[in-house]
Amino acid sequence: MKRTATAVWNGSLKEGKGTLTAPGGALKNTEYSFGSRFESGAGTNPEELIAAAHAGCFAMALSAELGTAGFKPERLEVTAHVSLDNVPPKGWTVTASHLVLTATIPGIDAAKFQEIAAKAKAGCPISRLLNATITLAATLA
Repeated sequence: MKRTATAVWNGSLKEGKGTLTAPGGALKNTEYSFGSRFESGAGTNPEELIAAAHAGCFAMALSAELGTAGFKPERLEVTAHVSLDNVPPKGWTVTASHLVLTATIPGIDAAKFQEIAAKAKAGCPISRLLNATITLAATLA
Protein backbone atom coordinates (compact mmCIF):
# COMPACT_ATOMS: atom_id res chain seq x y z
CA MET A 1 0.00 0.00 0.00
CA LYS A 2 1.30 3.45 -0.90
CA ARG A 3 -0.11 6.85 -0.02
CA THR A 4 0.79 10.13 -1.68
CA ALA A 5 0.67 13.85 -1.09
CA THR A 6 1.91 16.73 -3.23
CA ALA A 7 3.55 19.96 -2.11
CA VAL A 8 3.86 22.99 -4.39
CA TRP A 9 6.08 25.84 -3.16
CA ASN A 10 6.40 29.24 -4.85
CA GLY A 11 9.03 31.82 -3.95
CA SER A 12 11.74 32.19 -1.36
CA LEU A 13 11.67 30.54 2.06
CA LYS A 14 10.47 33.56 4.06
CA GLU A 15 8.31 35.34 1.49
CA GLY A 16 7.06 32.31 -0.43
CA LYS A 17 4.08 30.10 0.21
CA GLY A 18 2.89 26.70 -0.78
CA THR A 19 0.00 24.30 -0.91
CA LEU A 20 -0.42 20.67 0.10
CA THR A 21 -2.80 18.27 -1.61
CA ALA A 22 -3.62 14.63 -0.88
CA PRO A 23 -5.96 12.42 -2.93
CA GLY A 24 -8.04 11.41 0.11
CA GLY A 25 -9.48 14.92 0.32
CA ALA A 26 -8.24 16.03 3.74
CA LEU A 27 -5.73 18.32 2.07
CA LYS A 28 -6.85 20.21 -1.01
CA ASN A 29 -4.55 23.08 -1.87
CA THR A 30 -4.10 23.60 1.88
CA GLU A 31 -1.84 26.60 2.40
CA TYR A 32 1.41 26.59 4.33
CA SER A 33 4.19 29.13 4.67
CA PHE A 34 7.20 30.20 6.70
CA GLY A 35 4.77 32.05 8.97
CA SER A 36 2.56 29.00 9.56
CA ARG A 37 5.60 26.87 10.31
CA PHE A 38 7.90 29.08 12.37
CA GLU A 39 5.52 31.78 13.63
CA SER A 40 1.77 31.90 14.31
CA GLY A 41 0.57 32.48 10.76
CA ALA A 42 -2.53 31.01 9.15
CA GLY A 43 -2.28 27.66 7.40
CA THR A 44 -0.84 24.30 8.31
CA ASN A 45 2.74 23.06 8.54
CA PRO A 46 4.55 19.74 8.22
CA GLU A 47 4.88 19.26 11.99
CA GLU A 48 1.15 19.76 12.55
CA LEU A 49 0.50 17.11 9.91
CA ILE A 50 3.01 14.76 11.58
CA ALA A 51 1.18 15.34 14.88
CA ALA A 52 -2.16 14.49 13.26
CA ALA A 53 -0.68 11.38 11.64
CA HIS A 54 0.90 10.22 14.90
CA ALA A 55 -2.25 10.79 16.98
CA GLY A 56 -4.44 9.00 14.44
CA CYS A 57 -2.04 6.11 13.96
CA PHE A 58 -1.56 5.59 17.69
CA ALA A 59 -5.33 5.63 18.35
CA MET A 60 -5.85 2.93 15.72
CA ALA A 61 -2.88 0.87 16.96
CA LEU A 62 -4.19 1.06 20.52
CA SER A 63 -7.68 0.03 19.43
CA ALA A 64 -6.16 -2.99 17.67
CA GLU A 65 -4.04 -3.98 20.69
CA LEU A 66 -7.01 -3.59 23.02
CA GLY A 67 -9.13 -5.78 20.74
CA THR A 68 -6.44 -8.47 20.68
CA ALA A 69 -6.42 -8.42 24.51
CA GLY A 70 -10.23 -8.73 24.64
CA PHE A 71 -11.14 -5.11 25.39
CA LYS A 72 -13.39 -2.79 23.39
CA PRO A 73 -12.67 0.91 23.89
CA GLU A 74 -15.58 3.32 24.06
CA ARG A 75 -13.43 6.37 23.37
CA LEU A 76 -9.75 7.04 22.73
CA GLU A 77 -8.74 10.71 22.54
CA VAL A 78 -5.13 11.30 21.55
CA THR A 79 -3.26 14.56 21.12
CA ALA A 80 0.29 14.50 19.74
CA HIS A 81 2.63 17.36 20.60
CA VAL A 82 5.44 17.40 18.01
CA SER A 83 8.58 19.41 18.82
CA LEU A 84 10.62 21.07 16.09
CA ASP A 85 13.93 22.33 17.48
CA ASN A 86 17.03 23.93 16.01
CA VAL A 87 19.71 21.36 16.89
CA PRO A 88 23.23 22.39 15.83
CA PRO A 89 24.83 21.22 13.62
CA LYS A 90 21.82 19.41 12.09
CA GLY A 91 19.54 22.45 12.00
CA TRP A 92 15.76 22.20 12.38
CA THR A 93 14.84 18.69 13.53
CA VAL A 94 11.70 16.96 14.80
CA THR A 95 13.06 15.94 18.18
CA ALA A 96 10.02 14.55 19.97
CA SER A 97 6.39 13.55 19.80
CA HIS A 98 4.53 13.45 23.10
CA LEU A 99 1.25 11.53 22.98
CA VAL A 100 -1.47 12.46 25.46
CA LEU A 101 -4.19 9.84 25.71
CA THR A 102 -7.49 9.88 27.57
CA ALA A 103 -9.32 6.59 27.24
CA THR A 104 -12.64 5.10 28.27
CA ILE A 105 -12.31 1.32 28.24
CA PRO A 106 -14.81 -0.81 30.17
CA GLY A 107 -13.39 -3.59 32.34
CA ILE A 108 -9.68 -2.78 32.12
CA ASP A 109 -7.45 -2.18 35.13
CA ALA A 110 -4.80 0.54 35.23
CA ALA A 111 -1.79 -1.79 34.95
CA LYS A 112 -3.17 -3.64 31.93
CA PHE A 113 -4.14 -0.32 30.31
CA GLN A 114 -0.61 1.06 30.69
CA GLU A 115 0.91 -2.18 29.35
CA ILE A 116 -1.28 -2.19 26.25
CA ALA A 117 -0.82 1.56 25.65
CA ALA A 118 2.98 1.18 25.80
CA LYS A 119 2.83 -1.72 23.34
CA ALA A 120 0.69 0.33 20.95
CA LYS A 121 3.09 3.31 21.22
CA ALA A 122 6.04 1.10 20.30
CA GLY A 123 4.18 -0.69 17.50
CA CYS A 124 2.46 2.27 15.84
CA PRO A 125 3.89 2.64 12.30
CA ILE A 126 4.30 6.42 12.69
CA SER A 127 6.15 5.90 16.00
CA ARG A 128 8.51 3.54 14.20
CA LEU A 129 8.96 6.05 11.36
CA LEU A 130 9.96 9.00 13.54
CA ASN A 131 13.61 9.38 14.53
CA ALA A 132 12.61 11.24 17.69
CA THR A 133 11.91 10.69 21.35
CA ILE A 134 8.35 9.47 21.75
CA THR A 135 6.63 9.72 25.12
CA LEU A 136 3.13 8.89 26.31
CA ALA A 137 0.91 10.12 29.14
CA ALA A 138 -2.07 7.73 29.31
CA THR A 139 -5.10 8.29 31.52
CA LEU A 140 -8.22 6.19 31.99
CA ALA A 141 -11.36 8.32 32.14
